[in-house]
Amino acid sequence: MSTLSELIRTRTSHQEQEIEWLHLLVGDWQVISDLSFADLLLCVPTDAGEFVIVAHCRPSTGATVHHDDIVGQAVPEGRRTLLRDAMADLQIHRAAEPRWTGAHAVREDVIPVVHDGVAIAVISRQANLAIARTPSRLEINYVEAADAICAMIARGEFPQAGSPTGSRRGAPRVGDGLVRLGADAEVLYASPNALSCFHRLGAIGDITGRVLAEVVTELVEQDRSPVDESLPLVVTGRAAWRTEVESHGVNLSLRAIPLLENGERRGAVLLCRDVTEVRRRELELLTKDATIREIHHRVKNNLQTVSALLRLQARRSSSPEVRGAIDEAMRRVATIALVHDTLSQTINETVDFDTVFPRVLRLAADVASAAGVVRTESRGSFGQVGADDATALAVVLTELVANAVEHGLGTQGGTVVVEAERDDRDLTVWVRDDGAGLEDGTIMAGLGSQIVTTLVRGELDGTIEWRPAPDRGTEVVVRARLAESR
Repeated sequence: MSTLSELIRTRTSHQEQEIEWLHLLVGDWQVISDLSFADLLLCVPTDAGEFVIVAHCRPSTGATVHHDDIVGQAVPEGRRTLLRDAMADLQIHRAAEPRWTGAHAVREDVIPVVHDGVAIAVISRQANLAIARTPSRLEINYVEAADAICAMIARGEFPQAGSPTGSRRGAPRVGDGLVRLGADAEVLYASPNALSCFHRLGAIGDITGRVLAEVVTELVEQDRSPVDESLPLVVTGRAAWRTEVESHGVNLSLRAIPLLENGERRGAVLLCRDVTEVRRRELELLTKDATIREIHHRVKNNLQTVSALLRLQARRSSSPEVRGAIDEAMRRVATIALVHDTLSQTINETVDFDTVFPRVLRLAADVASAAGVVRTESRGSFGQVGADDATALAVVLTELVANAVEHGLGTQGGTVVVEAERDDRDLTVWVRDDGAGLEDGTIMAGLGSQIVTTLVRGELDGTIEWRPAPDRGTEVVVRARLAESR
């Protein structure tokens, strides 16, 4: 299925700024659909003189007209006249008679989408008349608010710059609660859900006829809770913005849609939603994340303590073999501590291994190179690696690099190259040195090799192969399937 941009670019000659305007409109038109109890169809004139449907929005407050996907279809010839008239005079037009779609009668309004004084598209607002309902006060206010916003679209005043169309959790929707404000920010109407929201916030009695800013100010002053600097602009309906207010342990998310007429503010629509439970769960997650980071930090500190104790023990030993074994243990402990240090600085249980590996590489090379100059080189990208895999992978690479420096290069020095290749599923790593090399058929049986083989096969669900490098030296190939792609 083609995207909105692709449909417009392939079927019309619209400029980029016009396409962006339509994107902004589609990103915020669910409010209009819900207020209208109607489907919205965005129709764009093509270079061939037709109209193509490039976007469709169904209401969550009423029955839909179109159950099938109609995006990409052309508007039938018999309905194009109404669309052309709306684009020509920049006025909203209503079909003279309801149109029948199967067993359902459909009322259609056509709204020109104006940008910089020019109609660039039309919205066909189609309401299903099959469901008979007595117009309630709520429905009348919904439709009046929708008509005001549609009139703004026809004047090029909607969508509004800076409108909060993002997807932050808890964003209020029409059904969550609606308040209509007059030009002086007094409450003209509050839906039952909106009244419940403000009652839970601490407001007593009906707020209709009162200035909403004064109501909210009293609640905030009583509770002495922190106030967002954008709150006055939202509760007075002066800016298309979103904010939150907290009082008596209740969090209320508020979004304002100013209603303009030729640049002058005539009122506003305020959407509200009680997000107390949403914010409570978010706080729990933040607390849990902080606890996990603290655990990683303490594990890192404990591992560093163990490494320091091993270092003291190594200094007291007179046996070179014992000191060498303790040095290897210190290196392995320090490698695991590096991973936990990285995890303690992020809120995710994943590691950007490309930032960790240079430290691992430097640590392994410095510890293993007793003599000679060793140059290390890293190529490719490891990407994001889960916490469990990151620890195993770091230990594996530390062992391989240290083995290449200690046994492959020896006292002569040389170069160790580590190259990584990552796709959506697998990670392949090559560790090459330009040292003495291996003979074909050589079996790696040391402790480091056993550790590497166990981790690769058991923790990384992969394989490992030692072989002579193409030019000289040794090449080790590790193929792993990481946890998130299994």
